[in-house]
Amino acid sequence: MNLQLLQTRLAYTFRDTGLLQQALTHRSHSALHNERLEFLGDSILNCVVASILYERYASLDEGDLSRLRANLVKQQSLFEIAQKLELSQFLRLGEGELKSGGFRRPSILADTLEALLGAIFLDTGFEAARSVIRAFYIPLLDTVDPATLGKDAKTLLQEFLQSKKIPLPTYNVVATHGAAHSQEFEVECLVPKLGVQVFGRGGSRRAGEQAAARLALETAQAAMTRPSSGRKAKPRTAQLKLGIATVQSEGTAQNAGAPEQPGTTPV
Repeated sequence: MNLQLLQTRLAYTFRDTGLLQQALTHRSHSALHNERLEFLGDSILNCVVASILYERYASLDEGDLSRLRANLVKQQSLFEIAQKLELSQFLRLGEGELKSGGFRRPSILADTLEALLGAIFLDTGFEAARSVIRAFYIPLLDTVDPATLGKDAKTLLQEFLQSKKIPLPTYNVVATHGAAHSQEFEVECLVPKLGVQVFGRGGSRRAGEQAAARLALETAQAAMTRPSSGRKAKPRTAQLKLGIATVQSEGTAQNAGAPEQPGTTPV
């Protein structure tokens, strides 16, 4: 296990590598596990993200700030950050948890990320933990639309369809790609009433659903604003970057329809 690689990705080097080892240890592995560090990291994460939002969004009231923070620090968002760090390859799991695919489980990866933040705090203090958290979230917030309060794509799609009295979408896993430790899921999202069929890809089923939902929302909104032609929308494919709503430029939205990997076609 190359812990130096993880520290490089975090842009932080531990003085006490024992804290790093503990942060990566699930309770199924040993008695010295990461749950107390997770508790600490969760509190630090909420504090730092609250501070960032307070500085950045002066026009949002307390309720909106709270809802935006909740969407930014929820399990799915932390899971996506953990995936970017490829955290699964560093987990210390018990044999049973390992065999059951615990290294892919969103809850375990999200909890481990929080434990790492708690470990950094104990290792060198609040400012170090704050710096790591800001490195995660500042680039992300450059793409967040505060008008949606960071709601994820599935929620936004559901709200849009409900507002138009259109039945909710269905999601189906149509393919998986890659090795077991780094699988990518291809998910179909269907909105039959609007003739919408799109495909999303992500490192988990949920991530694939979010990617498909984001593209389905774009397609559904476009379908509602153009005259009905009686033709079904062409299938489109997108890949999830992070499980919250983002603002895309017109050029980005147009390019989102192309698969990110050559040779892959919707099933």
